[in-house]
Amino acid sequence: MSTTVTGKGQVTIPKRVRDLLGIEPGSLVDFERAQDGRIVLVKIEKRATPNRLARLRGHAGKGLTTDEIMAMTRGEH
Repeated sequence: MSTTVTGKGQVTIPKRVRDLLGIEPGSLVDFERAQDGRIVLVKIEKRATPNRLARLRGHAGKGLTTDEIMAMTRGEH
């Protein structure tokens, strides 16, 4: 199966290949060079690493209570 390269260097991955590899919108893919020189399309499996915000969760220290925040907003500190 073949496909045409656009002026921007883009190609459409044929549906049969997407289905075979489980490639969906948002999937990450890579191009690897095989030992015989061929270029191989590989789906990158998403790692179970937490996102940026999840990694920071709990690092701000003990926060203010709701009563303390309300007192600050009223100028009662």
